[in-house]
Amino acid sequence: MRHSELLVCGLLWACMLHAAPQVQVVGLFPNAVVLNVDGTRKLVRVGQSGPQGVEVVAADKNGALLRIDGVERRIELSREYGQGSATPKRPQVSIARSNSGHYWVPGSVQGFPVQFLVDTGATSVAMNEAQASRLGIDFRVLGRPLIVSTANGTVKAWGVTLSSVKVGEIELRGVQASILEGPAPGEVLLGMSFLSRVRWGEEQGLLVLEAK
Repeated sequence: MRHSELLVCGLLWACMLHAAPQVQVVGLFPNAVVLNVDGTRKLVRVGQSGPQGVEVVAADKNGALLRIDGVERRIELSREYGQGSATPKRPQVSIARSNSGHYWVPGSVQGFPVQFLVDTGATSVAMNEAQASRLGIDFRVLGRPLIVSTANGTVKAWGVTLSSVKVGEIELRGVQASILEGPAPGEVLLGMSFLSRVRWGEEQGLLVLEAK
């Protein structure tokens, strides 16, 4: 084999060794990002490096600025960068457990931003009447009268169908919700009417939601 052929082979081999890693942003938190690098998932704070030296330069509610092999690249939530990479087949959202032991995640209801509390014990997405009014839900006209059981007893409520509920890149249409009379619950609950339509489970201290 001639010297030139050896040189070309060597360069090709070097390129293979230094191929860009597959990088995915699967979770976003204040000053931290959950990265998935070639299948390795890790929570990495801004200014720190994660698997394969991928550094988190900055992060916001939509994505992160990462330094990959010395080059800064903007990657949105549930988007990948890498050779031949594209949007994942199934969008994922990773949620870190709070100090109180609960899972909180930003999202939206019919286009209005909300902060969800994940509640697997709630049969549906649930909120109080003040929260529903803030989100523009005309539950008294469009809702179905219900009586629901809570930790404090039975409460009057209205059943409605939300046109959309979105968490990260996972958006579901036609989600059932309960609007409870009075101030409870104090949070918008992401209940089973949403969770039963996605795949979910705990991985290394994170709650991972994945579109079906």
